[in-house]
Amino acid sequence: MAFEATKREWGELYAFFRLLADGYVQAGKADGTPNEEVRWPVAMVQREEHDGTRQYIIEEQDIHICGEKIDKLIPREDFDAVAHLVLEAVRNSRENDVTSPDGVEEFLDEVAIYDLEAKTDDRTDFYVAFYSVDTPLVGFCVRSKLSPMFPLLDGGRSANFKFEQTGVKFATPTVNKINAFGEEEDVVGRMLMIERLGGNLKFNDAADKIFRSNLGMIDLHFPRVLGEMARTMHLEGITKVSELTEYIKQLNPLKIKDELITKHRYYEYKMKQFLMALALGMRPAKLFNGTDSAIAGFLIVEGQGDVIGYQKADRDTFAEYLYQHTRLEKGPTAKDKYGYLEKENGVYYFKLNLKIGLLKR
Repeated sequence: MAFEATKREWGELYAFFRLLADGYVQAGKADGTPNEEVRWPVAMVQREEHDGTRQYIIEEQDIHICGEKIDKLIPREDFDAVAHLVLEAVRNSRENDVTSPDGVEEFLDEVAIYDLEAKTDDRTDFYVAFYSVDTPLVGFCVRSKLSPMFPLLDGGRSANFKFEQTGVKFATPTVNKINAFGEEEDVVGRMLMIERLGGNLKFNDAADKIFRSNLGMIDLHFPRVLGEMARTMHLEGITKVSELTEYIKQLNPLKIKDELITKHRYYEYKMKQFLMALALGMRPAKLFNGTDSAIAGFLIVEGQGDVIGYQKADRDTFAEYLYQHTRLEKGPTAKDKYGYLEKENGVYYFKLNLKIGLLKR
């Protein structure tokens, strides 16, 4: 009997099967294309399943599945065939929920896979041992361009920035009029209305004290940089992180010397540090002390089904890839609690939210 799963769930399973069938991961270049000269040979993939930890050891013709309740050999070509079935089903479906193709459910039963998305506490999707089963395991997250991708940063209201409303002092009816302006998501409309009425929005700080401290690990003034990026995204319509950084360089909100901006590339450096911290475990509402999480790399499933990898072992390439392939996105205003004037201790503040996603192209 067929079953349904989301494209995201199928994407993780597809990447897992692709690694087992191919026996290698193609390294990715900073521009998002495969590096044809660099392949990482895969010796084993370790994955969490309903009955505990499983190891999938890649042999010449077979996959040796080892676990508490399983010890069997499955031909590698079977994983290849099922991966192709999954890929075609996902690519040909216009819906987010995709029905399992003929033969896939039977194969999953044979290899005793019941969780399409691994259930882990450390946010990894699975671990990979390269070159030899005895090498240290590397934790990976799968990001599939065949489905809506998890954001790099989706902090909700914890990732809000506060802007103090200065200039004209608005009466309560005026504030109510501003907050009632436009549709719920018309954040720009309310920002421009504040300006038309003689008000200014002056950056104050990150709204959440943990997020503020986490950003301070990148730079004590980094909240201002991100706050100005969020403002620019709304007012100027610039979303790509690399383009926003170029804009911020001209704006220079930290008023640093030109030499630091141009020769040392200060703003690019700080942004890449931040993106890498996010990729490797930083979260807005969780204390960050600079220690990386179990996540040590990303596997990107491309639109044609190719899987390319990025590891913190090649930090420069990984950071440049994130810098060139991320963008600021707009989260829902009601859920993330931003986009309106709110009074705190007699002062009105306007909050903007920071959400960062991966580009699909």
